Amino acid sequence: MTKNVVEKIDDLVKIKTILVSVSDKSGLATFIPGLLGINPDITILSTGGTYSKIKEILGADAENSLKQVSDYTGQPETQGGLVKTLDFKIYLGLLTETYNPAHQDDLKRTHALPIDMVVVNLYPFTQTIAKENVSLENARGNIDIGGPTMIRAAAKNFIRVAAVVEPESYDGILACLNAKDGALGLNDRYSLASKAFAHTAQYDRAIADYLTGRSKEDVESCYKTGEM
Repeated sequence: MTKNVVEKIDDLVKIKTILVSVSDKSGLATFIPGLLGINPDITILSTGGTYSKIKEILGADAENSLKQVSDYTGQPETQGGLVKTLDFKIYLGLLTETYNPAHQDDLKRTHALPIDMVVVNLYPFTQTIAKENVSLENARGNIDIGGPTMIRAAAKNFIRVAAVVEPESYDGILACLNAKDGALGLNDRYSLASKAFAHTAQYDRAIADYLTGRSKEDVESCYKTGEM
């Protein structure tokens, strides 16, 4: 299999399309209006409770800027929000490279948007397992799949995409965007990528440690098993 080798990129990438899906919604009330204040034409893709929160923050302006991921992809969320963002159009938008003609053709073919920034933080797994008498099933339900996948895709493609994983980064990002006419530079995106991979590594480590620490009895007592 021949792998694509990227030789040309843009240093400054203007943020035009962002995908926001967060468990911790702190800071959004300042960050989202701040982004639109810098570039009123930004398109915001979002899901579930995050979509509702941003719609509340933006009020009437939401109609022009905010779009449900399910409307964008054409695929409704599954029961309980189990599958929301795991879609070809999303990952094409995250992984596409600016100077790759095949990628650009794929964007046109699927009517997909290149996504320039992902703002994601994860299901509260460590907070859940810290609670008294938490069950294995409660813990399992708080293992995030779509979030880490989006973060990793965005961070891998730091040559074009910004991966934002913590509200503490919002003010610095707005400052960078203000200073660079709505764009982030390569060094900005690279720094965010390193934070993003550290974030997912810590998350996976917490899950692995928790599961390793459960006994056979813990597992068997949590579920009723049937016979095939």
